[in-house]
Formats: sequence, C-alpha cells, structure tokens
Amino acid sequence: GPAAAEAALAQLALASGLSAAPVHAAQALPDVGLWTPETGAEALEDARGSAPRAPRRIWKEKKGRRVLLVFYRAYLVAADMAPIEALFAAFRAEGCEVVGLFAPSLKAPGSAETLQDAVAGLCPDAIVSATAFSGRGAAGSPLDAAGVPVFQVALATSTEAAWAGADRGLSPADLAMHVVLPEVDGRLLAGVISFKEPGVRDPDLQFARTLHRPHGPGIAAAVARVMGWLRLAARPVAERRLALILSTYPGKDWNLGHAVGLDAPASARAILEDLRAAGYAMPETVPDLEEALQRRGLRLPLADYRARLAGLPGGLQQQIAAAWGPPEGDDLVDGDAFRFAALELGPCLIALQPERGTPAARAGEYHDLARVPRHAYVAFYLWLQTRADALVHIGAHGTLEWLPGKAVALSGRCWPQALTGALPVLYPFIVNDPGEAAQAKRRIGALTLGHLPPPLTGSDIPDGLQHLEALLDEFSTADGLDPRRRDRLQADIRAEARARGVEADLGLGDAASSAEAITRIDRFVCDIKESRFGAGLHIWGRPPPGCTEPETRASVQAERAALIAALD
Repeated sequence: GPAAAEAALAQLALASGLSAAPVHAAQALPDVGLWTPETGAEALEDARGSAPRAPRRIWKEKKGRRVLLVFYRAYLVAADMAPIEALFAAFRAEGCEVVGLFAPSLKAPGSAETLQDAVAGLCPDAIVSATAFSGRGAAGSPLDAAGVPVFQVALATSTEAAWAGADRGLSPADLAMHVVLPEVDGRLLAGVISFKEPGVRDPDLQFARTLHRPHGPGIAAAVARVMGWLRLAARPVAERRLALILSTYPGKDWNLGHAVGLDAPASARAILEDLRAAGYAMPETVPDLEEALQRRGLRLPLADYRARLAGLPGGLQQQIAAAWGPPEGDDLVDGDAFRFAALELGPCLIALQPERGTPAARAGEYHDLARVPRHAYVAFYLWLQTRADALVHIGAHGTLEWLPGKAVALSGRCWPQALTGALPVLYPFIVNDPGEAAQAKRRIGALTLGHLPPPLTGSDIPDGLQHLEALLDEFSTADGLDPRRRDRLQADIRAEARARGVEADLGLGDAASSAEAITRIDRFVCDIKESRFGAGLHIWGRPPPGCTEPETRASVQAERAALIAALD
C-alpha cells in the first residue's frame, strides 16, 4: 500500500545519497484483520476486545442490517481498494452497518481458523465475499460460520470494454475463479462490481498502475440483490408476499405447470401447506389450481405496463418493439388489460409463467437465448417486482434463465436481470440436472434447492419380447452342445427379432453375421431387463406412497425445511 511504497522510495533515495523524510505510517498488516474506510486496517484481537467471540466495538448500536464484506489482504497491500470502498458506500447508503474482514485467502493455513472464528463472532446478517475460488475444506467454508446468506461479487480481471462486448460476460479464468468454484460453497452470485483498467502514467516514476475500477451499475445491482434478501428476512412471516410460479411447459390444458421429475401443481399445494404451518398467511383450503389458473383471473392494465416498460433501458424497449410490435397486439390482452393465469391467496400468489414466445414455436424457443420475450411476459415480471418479496419457481423447466443476455455477469441491458431486478429467487430443482441449475444460479441469481428425482422401479420384459427372451435363454444352454440345435435356434431368434422389429431398431440387415446379430439382440434384451426408470413424479417434501426407507424420508423432510429456512 502507500506506506510500503513510500518506505521503498525513501530507501532508494537514501541509497542514492539523497535525503528522505521519515515514514511514520504503519508498515505492517496482520494476516487477518478488520477494516473500514475511517479506521483502516486493525488487528482482529485489538478491535474485538478480550472476548474472542464478542463483537463489542465492531458494530454500532444496531439500527440497520449488518453486512460483513470479506476481501483479500492483497488488495490492502496493493492499495487497490476502490471497489471495496464503493461497496461500503453503497451499503451504507441503504442504512446498513458495514465492516470489512480481510485475509490472505479463505484456505490459508492458520488464517482460515481465525477467519472462521471472526465470522462467527461478528454475527452479521449477510456476508458479501469479494474473494475468489472455493473456501471449502474438510470442515466446510469459514464463511458458513455465521449461518447467514453469503453473496459472491466478481472483481473481473478484464477491462469493462471487453466485458461489454462479450456475450459470455466473463473470461474463462474469471468464470472459473469468481463464479464456478464459489458455487461449490453455495454462494449466491450478485454480479460483477469492477474491472481492471490502466491508470494515468506517472511522469516521475515512469509507471502506470492497472487497478480494479468500480463499476457503478454493477455495484448498485449487487447491493440491490443483497438488500432484497435482507428485506425478505426482516419482514414478518405473516406479511411476506411470495409468488409461486409454475412453468408454462408443455402448455396443455390437461398438463399445466410441467417440471422435470416433479409434480408441480401437487408440489405447489404441498408448499402452501408447509408455508401455512410456518406462520404464513394462507387460507385453510386451496381451490383446484389447474381449474383456477385456466380462468386467467389476474388483470394488469396496459397503462401500468407502459409506465413500467418506459423504465427499462432504451435498447430493451427497442428490441421488444421490433420483435412484437405494440403491446395491444399481444394474445393475452383483453380490452385495456393483460389477463394472466394467476390466483391470489392472501398475500401470496400462484401463477402460471406466461409464454415467452408463441405456443406454436414453444419447442424451438424454450431455450433460445436470442428470442426476445413478448409483452405479456415482460409485463408480468415487471409487475411482480413490485408485488412480491420473493419468487419461488417450482421445478426445473422455467424460461426466465434462458432469456437474451450475457451468460454470466449480466448487465441491466440483459433480459434476465432486467426482469428479476432485486427479487430473491428460490428454485426447487431436480438434483440430477446440475447443468440447467447452474444457468439459473448464474443468470437470475437463484438459490436452487435440490429435490429428489422420482423413485426408480425395475423394467420388465414386455409381453411381445418374452418369447424372444426364452429363445435366447435356450440358445445360451444349447450353444456348444448340439450344432444342429444351435443353428436352428439362431434362425428362430433372428426370425422372432425380425418379426418384433428388434432387428430393424438395431440396424441388423442381411449383411450381419449370425454371431454378431445374436450378441446384439441378447444385449438389447438384457438392457431392457436391467434398466430402471422413474415411477411417477416427485412431490416436494413428500415421500413416495408406501415409502419406508429412512434415508428417503429424511431427504424429503430436508426439502421442506430447506425452503422455509431459505425464506428466513
């Protein structure tokens, strides 16, 4: 930092026979310590007093939410603190108390234990990590010690111009360091807050420093996302406004709200029961969701939508106008208002996610990163930002995380960020599809909550293949004993396989030898016998009918607890 640089220059001056003023500033930093813009760096023990876990002089009299900002000691050493200082200022502008905690890394020998004790003793309401990589060791991450949400911000090593021009957003190295590896710890991505830019060349030192420069919009978006979660936790349970969203896929009246491996309507009812038991203001009885949603009973005036649309960046307004024309032409417009498939239950809302495009082109557009969403879709989510304290998307098949924009480190001109804003997103997601779960984490800042896949059941040989199976079994015992019987069985097996369409499915023509054909037919039938498939659909937090396995019952109980805990 400045003191070390001044001391180094003073030593060079003295070695050259020149005079140099004494350097009075502190020239040593503890490995782990506390920092604020006013006090600078302090040794952890001095600041916290004699009781190692007592906050004492760290926080003032509690008037706002407490945010702990964790960053690298190297930023202090290099006097490269502008993004950290900007984060401090932004959180303080929201009425938060903020304290910085620095360390060489989250895994440095000796420092990790000190860091863990400090995090536990400071008792923050939220942690914002400006460190990279994963901090998870054998005992977990030291940032988990407080039991509060941990948000990840990225200090990119690229320039802002490189980020602005890249559809990917971050470089491969930054993606790995600041996004992928922190996901291992369960951190919630809050976005990119700075870029590295060259400074002005000093004519005396003949040197230009490259420093992290704060990115104002990114800092504002990150702080807004953290504050969204803090406001949710601060609101009394009975007053919390939740929006439970079912996907529109596949869009059939008889199959609303499909999700991968999850019975979404039944899970919505189960979640409503769990919320009511936890103190949320829910009615005692819930109407038939499929029937209620099909009535499309929620109206949003076009005039309200136009006012909200005007608040979007100009580029997004131009995109939707070019793709879809005026909002009056949207299929969900009825007179002077949109009509949505939604049902209000006290302060909570159950809704079917609007189509992002046209139903006829759903299959091709569902995961299309270039398809601009239609007016009704945009209207719904802009309204939801003012209507809900949190969004719960039930099951893996939403479209919000597939809208146009950067792959990661989004800007306000990316549709997923523009439509979620500061809204906390919770996303019950099947555990065996981590690829699409990562998309939700990185593009809408979702907290994904894993749920069990449907239970597996063994596959039986279809009736039409039972005779083929018997012939194969007979052949396995006859082979090597009676050549004439073997040849007859080979011919019978191929004839039966041909009659059942098995040879055609396997691509076995006349050119295939009998030995090759029998081997492949036998392998095909064995694969069918040994395969397992999902039986039915899972219901959130509920064991399958007749389930007595302790592990399964414990897992579904953990699902129920995880959602309630995440909202708190």
